[in-house]
Amino acid sequence: MTVDASQSQHQLPIYSRPPRTWAQTLNGLLFLLLFIPGCLMVHAFQLFFVLPLKLVPGPNSSNLYDEGIRYTKGAFAALLNLMNQWFAPTKLSITFETQGQGKFTEEEIQNVVERDVSGRVTAVHLPSKCVIISNHQVYSDWWYVWCLTYFAHTHKDVFIVLKKSLKWVPVIGPGMQMYRFIFLARSWASDKVQLTRQLSNLGKKAQEKNKPFTFILFPEGTLVSKYTRPLSGKYAEKMGIPDLCNVLLPRSTGLHYSLRSLAHRLPTLKLLDITIIYPGIPPKGYGQSYYTLRSIFCDRVPPPVVHMHLRIFDVAKDVPICNISESIIPNGSANTRAELDLSEPDKAVFDIWLRKLWSEKDDYITKFLETGTAPNKQKPVEIPLELRKRSEIAEAYCFFAPLFMAYWWKRLTDLVS
Repeated sequence: MTVDASQSQHQLPIYSRPPRTWAQTLNGLLFLLLFIPGCLMVHAFQLFFVLPLKLVPGPNSSNLYDEGIRYTKGAFAALLNLMNQWFAPTKLSITFETQGQGKFTEEEIQNVVERDVSGRVTAVHLPSKCVIISNHQVYSDWWYVWCLTYFAHTHKDVFIVLKKSLKWVPVIGPGMQMYRFIFLARSWASDKVQLTRQLSNLGKKAQEKNKPFTFILFPEGTLVSKYTRPLSGKYAEKMGIPDLCNVLLPRSTGLHYSLRSLAHRLPTLKLLDITIIYPGIPPKGYGQSYYTLRSIFCDRVPPPVVHMHLRIFDVAKDVPICNISESIIPNGSANTRAELDLSEPDKAVFDIWLRKLWSEKDDYITKFLETGTAPNKQKPVEIPLELRKRSEIAEAYCFFAPLFMAYWWKRLTDLVS
């Protein structure tokens, strides 16, 4: 398959694309042969090298374990970027809000990007402690957002909310548990306590150890699809509010509780709002009809560019999380506290604020799709999704340390026997 053919195929719905070629089949096999072993290497490193650190006596064992987990998160983020580089080449095209709420100043924009002598972007200076929210069109959204944090040097400290059903998926589930990702059952009565407890502990630890903290959340809760679009419309009709065209109406409760749980633990906490736009998806179109993880990485039909428009808010000053009253978490220790009390007026204020943010996001996407460029005519910052240096290829596979350990263990057992 030629590059030109690949670039034109992203504009077609997946069901309308030509039959899969031998080149695509080979690309898919190579992707699976390199990505799955990469995941296995990272998880094996967790089990063989990091987990035993919990048994090390002394006050520093906990710190050693945490650093080990951070290392494996960094390895996985490098693996994600390596898969982009080898199997689904694309780039991020980043613009910044300069007029409305959440705007960056010109000075802030100038200081965001760091380049090497050749002009290549090597770093994006975003807040080290932030909650990232975004519209949710395809399952690759989290992949590309995590890749953005790779260039922000916060990729080792990413936390994500996932469905509880993923908790015990072989290899991936236990690995994500060790990453301290948050698993929710979609029952708010129980999820509220779980979410606030974990975020409170994570935020407190990040502040005490002066580590970055990035929490990724998609307020829509699910993808835009032919099944979820009517539900959003019915909710809008019930509430007497206008429905949106390109995104779903956001669910405010989870985000509200998250920000309240983190705000007192992380005084400098920022909210980074990202509007993601993929080329080829028409207005009111469904992203999953054009991009899936399989079509991107196995069929080698990635988006030629991933557009990201950024807005930033100081949570303490700009976001109406309302007054916080602390209460002891049920069944928690006396030292484990989270903000669990929300009055109806408090909920309404935040809900209106978030809906306005999403309405502006929807308008931005509409204008972008009409013109094909950012509405503010801003020159984007383009970042090819690839590793910064070749030595990170080995890091993506944890330097194959589990394989070497298995080899020498076998040698040792053979000598003993």
